[in-house]
Amino acid sequence: MKSILKSEFRDSFFAKIVLIFLIVLSVWWISMFMRNLTEGTENNAFTLIYPWLSLVGGIFGLYASRQWGGLKSAFGKCLTFLAVGLLLQFFGQAAYAYYIYIEGIEVPYPSLGDVGYFGSIILYILGALYIGKVTGIKFRLKSYLARGQALVIPIILLLLSYIIFLNNYELDPSQDLKTFLDFGYPFGQAVYVSIAISIILLSRKMLGGLMKGPVILLLISLLIQYMCDFTFLYQSSQGTWYVGGVNDYMYFVSYFFMTLSLIFINATFKEIESEQS
Repeated sequence: MKSILKSEFRDSFFAKIVLIFLIVLSVWWISMFMRNLTEGTENNAFTLIYPWLSLVGGIFGLYASRQWGGLKSAFGKCLTFLAVGLLLQFFGQAAYAYYIYIEGIEVPYPSLGDVGYFGSIILYILGALYIGKVTGIKFRLKSYLARGQALVIPIILLLLSYIIFLNNYELDPSQDLKTFLDFGYPFGQAVYVSIAISIILLSRKMLGGLMKGPVILLLISLLIQYMCDFTFLYQSSQGTWYVGGVNDYMYFVSYFFMTLSLIFINATFKEIESEQS
């Protein structure tokens, strides 16, 4: 795994650009954080710049999926869904930026941007399911322990999401879409991360060879994405979220890891091809 990544960062211009982008924006964000900036030009600029990594990562992911047969193979479908999920994240970021900076709407929720954000959750769920199919997780669900893990993990996460975000929730009949999203976001996020955790626990002894690294990295990317979404919902509910803050940097890191996993998959494909030739 390390040798493939090292080779990819050494030989791939794209990989080098992504890594430089991470380093430069990380140094910039740390500088803002050390100066206690919670609003202003720099915060707004950072929030407008970092989402472009999700666009680049999504496009690269679609390219990588073609190397694995696209929608004609299980792994190709997995990559396609995850890549489109990244593109939908970019769409959500762009739409919210338009409403906030062009239309002057302070909190544009719900809005067109939620088509991207909520759509990405659906795509991540589908991507996680196809990772499970690739790893053969369905065969291990025959054991009672595996069934218990697959059942308990999502229940715990769903209960946690309900207790933190939806306890004492007051329904508003005039806000059907908002109510749907208020419940759909935490529950949908809990679903895809529970699938990812279940796959890591149930397939850790089955994964091997060159494919072990890419699959594990993809799953870790989903876990990081979940932590970002969880933090956003929590900070929003507590009134502590601000533009260019910790949560925005977490999203930036999550986009980097998802892009990195797609770069790694592409490198692995080239390694497999070289071994077969």
